[in-house]
Amino acid sequence: MVGCSTPKARMKTRLPNGDYLTLAVWPGKSDPTAEVITVQVRRFSDGHWETVGRLAAYRTCGGSYSQLPERRQGKQDTEGPALEI
Repeated sequence: MVGCSTPKARMKTRLPNGDYLTLAVWPGKSDPTAEVITVQVRRFSDGHWETVGRLAAYRTCGGSYSQLPERRQGKQDTEGPALEI
């Protein structure tokens, strides 16, 4: 990712079927006091990691929440269970 950022918080757990459930909180791009909250499920399949489900929400500095649209997957996921967003 260009302009690599670091999440404010990240938590993950392995599900009984071997998938990973990850929650990450990122600073907003245009407003650093806002936050982007992501939850995703990743699975190791056919020799690589893939995201099988993802939900992202935007929290303004005033505390309003809105769901972000799904982002397009431009390339195949090849990372481990934690995804830099």
